Formats: sequence, C-alpha cells, structure tokens
Amino acid sequence: MSNISGKIAVVVGGHGGIGGAIAERFAREGATVYATSRRGEEKEVEFGAGRLRSRQMDASDVSALGAFFEAVSSEAGRVDMLVVSAGIAEYATLDGIGEDHFDRAFGLNVRALLFAAKAATAIMPDGGSIVLVGSIAGVIGTKGYGVYGATKAAVRSFARTWANELAPRRIRVNVVAPGPTDTAMMAGASEEVREALKTLIPLGRMGRADEVASAALFLASEEASFITGAELPIDGGMAQV
Repeated sequence: MSNISGKIAVVVGGHGGIGGAIAERFAREGATVYATSRRGEEKEVEFGAGRLRSRQMDASDVSALGAFFEAVSSEAGRVDMLVVSAGIAEYATLDGIGEDHFDRAFGLNVRALLFAAKAATAIMPDGGSIVLVGSIAGVIGTKGYGVYGATKAAVRSFARTWANELAPRRIRVNVVAPGPTDTAMMAGASEEVREALKTLIPLGRMGRADEVASAALFLASEEASFITGAELPIDGGMAQV
C-alpha cells in the first residue's frame, strides 16, 4: 500500500478533473497538498492526517509560478512530490492553426510544466518524485489535435531527460498518460463522439479521473521506487493493442 503520509506535495492544475482527483487522493493518503488552479477558490480542507490547500494561480505566468513555490518553500520548507496536470486541449486542424492557438497550448502544457519542475526541484530533497500528466495523444494522430499531441510528446521527452539528469539525486520522473477520461473537459463532447471513442477502447468505456489518480499515487510513492523515465498509459488499452 502506498504510504505518503507526512509528505509535501504540489499539484499544478489541481482543481477539478484529473488534477483535482490527484490532489484529493494524495491528501486522503495523508499528504499536505498545495494545489493550484486558475479558476478554483482558495480554501483548505482536512482529510484526517492529510490536508488540501488550494491556491489560485495561473501556471502559464512564470513569475506567479515562481512566487507560489517560494511561498510553499517558506511555509513547508520543501516539496517531496510534484504533479503537473495543468493543460489545455483546443481543436484546430493544420489549416486553422494560428499563433494564439499554438502559444496557448505550448505556454501552458509545456512552458509552465518546465518551469514548475525547475522551481520544485530547487526545493526538493533527494529521493523525491515527479509525475507529469501526459496523454496518449502524444503517440497517436488525432485529427484536429496536432498541437495538443505535440505538447504531450514534449512532456514525454522531458520525463526521459529529467529522469536522467535527476537520477544522481534519486529523484524519479514519470508520466501518466490518460486516454479519453470522463471529466468536465470531455462532457462537452456529443454523445455520438463519446460512443465513437468507446468503440476504440478495448475495455469498452472511458476512464475515470480517480483511476488516473491511483496511477499517479503509485508512481509518486515508494511503491514505484525502481521506476523512472517511464510512461504509464491509463487508456483501457486504446493505444496499446
């Protein structure tokens, strides 16, 4: 069983959806979790030995990101575990991609992730862990989501490089790669689209946010102590078989 009680965790993009499920699961397992969100309200919720501290922040604002980690360092002294879940997925085929579309996606999905990892590892003790939320979109060609897929391929690449760079400090870096997941982001899709997606998934349904949270918990904990640089698909087999 994963034991993260007493750990200090940061979940960037930890309000609602997959990030929110991860933040709450970590808190329920006994960690003190600092979760950021552009839209969520600032609050603190206790879960027995764990607690969830929500902070409002735009992760794409690198200066705000730096100030947030300085505040965490001042209050908690360290970050044992980092999860980066903040992301955006917007539809645009090649002929419709503009600079704003590209900049929004790479600004949040890649640039913010990079600087969050940089800030976290500066105050992370040896033996810490990082879990990046990728997507199977990074390895399949989904029409209209080329830029999104490219950002997730970049996330996978960063994980490999950082796992190598941080190995001397015993900091592990891994990726969870969800497939279609039943979150608010997916709720906007038509029933026709949802049913079409299900036919592509061997297990015959979309994933749940709590299932991704369980995988993130495993990779962040000592249960995965000999796993680094890996990507764990949570996709019901969609991109695997």
